[in-house]
Amino acid sequence: MKPDRSSVRRQVRAALDEDIGGGDVSTELIDPELRASAGLISRETGVLAGRDWAESAFLLLDDQCSLIWSAEDGDELVAGQVVCHIKGRARALLSAERTALNFLQLLSGVATCTRRHLSAIAGTSAKLLDTRKTIPGLRHAQKYAVSCGGGHNHRLGLHDMVMLKENHIAAVGNIGEAVSKARQLHPGLLVEVEVESIEQMREAIDAGADRIMLDNFELEQMREAVALNAGRAILEASGGLTLNSLRQVAETGVDEISVGALTKTIQPLDLSLLFD
Repeated sequence: MKPDRSSVRRQVRAALDEDIGGGDVSTELIDPELRASAGLISRETGVLAGRDWAESAFLLLDDQCSLIWSAEDGDELVAGQVVCHIKGRARALLSAERTALNFLQLLSGVATCTRRHLSAIAGTSAKLLDTRKTIPGLRHAQKYAVSCGGGHNHRLGLHDMVMLKENHIAAVGNIGEAVSKARQLHPGLLVEVEVESIEQMREAIDAGADRIMLDNFELEQMREAVALNAGRAILEASGGLTLNSLRQVAETGVDEISVGALTKTIQPLDLSLLFD
């Protein structure tokens, strides 16, 4: 689900405007015609994501800038690796540096976190999903980074899947009525119901939900839910999950595991730009 280039450029343009403001006063001491070359270096192991955002930052300030990458988005990086060689006007490289690194470090951090969580459930049939817990304005970018790490994207927003949570159900009346209304209003969309008990899960199955989210279920409850469901709906485990608990959850037989930490609790990947 890689965002298109126009979307990337808009995001980067806004970030550059925020950073540069009325002008980069620190680069004024540098000859505007001076050209330089630099290396983008990874200081730790991780997964690369966000090349398009980094490239846009440099190219928007110097359309003659050249970038030669040694890795693709989704590739594993090692400490000390020169990820990209960059040549261009020195002023442009310096003014774009922080914006480029902010995007690249953030998105690579998301991809790295995703890969780490995915490794925890390797060998099971469970899929790892992201959530809508993203940085405002960067949802497409972060969900793209999740895919670079090997994860899968849940719904993009409120528009592409009907998700009936506790408050929706309370406002409508009950699970059966809520699912029925959702089918009437949006027959082409999948309907997912969030449940907090086995009893509610039975209601969701009887109502014909396509997907059922098991919210904060204990492991034994998950096993019971899998047996009761018998493959009728896609079962998604969610809520209170940690890296250490993922494998046990996956081994219960649930189809999917959604983890908000992939895009919410981010440790940016340590990358730096050094002039040759």
